[in-house]
Amino acid sequence: MSSSTPQSQASMLATITTDLDKIAPRFEVQPEQIEILKTPSEFYDTLKDKISKAQSRIYLSTLYIGKTEHDLITAIRTALLANPTLTVSFLTDALRGTRETPNASCASLLAPLIAEFGSRVEVRMFHTPNLTGLRKKVIPNRINEGWGLQHMKLYGVDDEVIMSGANLSSDYFTNRQDRYHLLKDARLAAYFAKIHAGVCALSFDIQPTDTQAGYSMTWPTSNPAPSPLASPSAFKKAAAAHLSPLLTPSNSPTPNTTKANTTIYPILSLVPLLPSSTELPALTHILTSLSKPPLHPSSWTFTAGYFNMTPAFRRLLLHTSPASGTVLTAHPFANGFFGSKGVSGMLPDAYTHLSKMFLGKVRHAGLADSIALKEWQRGKVGEDGGWTYHAKGLWVTFPSAQPAAEKADEEDPSLTVVGSSNYTKRSYELDLEANVVIATSDPGLRRRLGEEVKRLGEYAHQVDESEFEKPERKVGVSVRLSMWLVRVLGGAL
Repeated sequence: MSSSTPQSQASMLATITTDLDKIAPRFEVQPEQIEILKTPSEFYDTLKDKISKAQSRIYLSTLYIGKTEHDLITAIRTALLANPTLTVSFLTDALRGTRETPNASCASLLAPLIAEFGSRVEVRMFHTPNLTGLRKKVIPNRINEGWGLQHMKLYGVDDEVIMSGANLSSDYFTNRQDRYHLLKDARLAAYFAKIHAGVCALSFDIQPTDTQAGYSMTWPTSNPAPSPLASPSAFKKAAAAHLSPLLTPSNSPTPNTTKANTTIYPILSLVPLLPSSTELPALTHILTSLSKPPLHPSSWTFTAGYFNMTPAFRRLLLHTSPASGTVLTAHPFANGFFGSKGVSGMLPDAYTHLSKMFLGKVRHAGLADSIALKEWQRGKVGEDGGWTYHAKGLWVTFPSAQPAAEKADEEDPSLTVVGSSNYTKRSYELDLEANVVIATSDPGLRRRLGEEVKRLGEYAHQVDESEFEKPERKVGVSVRLSMWLVRVLGGAL
């Protein structure tokens, strides 16, 4: 690679990072401090290995932990027994974590750890302030999750944290493809521990009981806000005061003395608690920058298992008018809702319709030759060997500053976004989301990011508008109901 390449990549990155410095905290790291995990099993094995070696703290923020994940609980219990100074904190969503009550649930799975280890184990469940009173009483389980969820995925052990979109249940450990970045930086792990603790302090507390449910859920008087069920408006006001200081650039640590070519920016969406969250402003800045020199024409790959990006996000992608852009999403056979009982089984049809509409927008914008839609499929959900697709994120490759003969080394991304967000309306209005922007001019890390994109694309094939005219792909009269369900439930898993 030409010696001038890192310099040119760094200067192009600065076009974006200079403004990101004003939006979110900045963490300078070495590229080898970022490990990109490949498969669900590697994610699970790595998580359990980290837990087994934990010295001081484990914090796990997730939508839910599967009610039968006894193997994971055994790993955590073994670590607590081995190290009497170890503490463990769980943060899940209250609606999702108690859905099956009084039968076995996430809450009843975790409560025995508190009974055994006391204050060394904390279980908190966040409840949206948008679902209260009569609405909460009459709206059935599963549908009620459409009013907002704790959707962050932060898996921290000591001085490391895994950023992912994966929840902690068996399918995410075996046959549901996601993304998983292990970040080995003590300052970053400490920062996300503060985010985790900040939301825990605004959540219900779980304690073990002898009841059929196996737990109680109460609002601690020590919380810095009233219960969202008792006083939603007062809760939001207090929550904003409690959380807003954690998101500002003032949380940036002192840069390391060793010069770094890689920067990580935590970007979060904590709406409705914090209208001034950082994810959407950061993404808007990144995509807007791609439409102007020196970053035009960049190429990008955008992926979301549940393809329901906001109209504003779609316009930003199309406005970049890239040399090449790829949207990677799940084929209906790889959609987590495929074959579901009841109305949620209609959701794959809705996502099919949204994909068709997207390609129509691409054609009307005159970009059919530069923007492609690919569907990921690995077998068929419900059949042996069938996988689902849950990956989400963005990769950006800047234009090459090198002659055409040398461009081969310039085709790897210099920027990626990874985390829990599905880039949907609910991601920016209802749910709690946590992501990072990784910006690098390091050839090795850029190559690994390029390999990640290629790996996810191995099971994907390009489709055009004619695909959706096939009899098996046409959506029926139920699409209107399924579209409503997408708006309510889209991105909830």
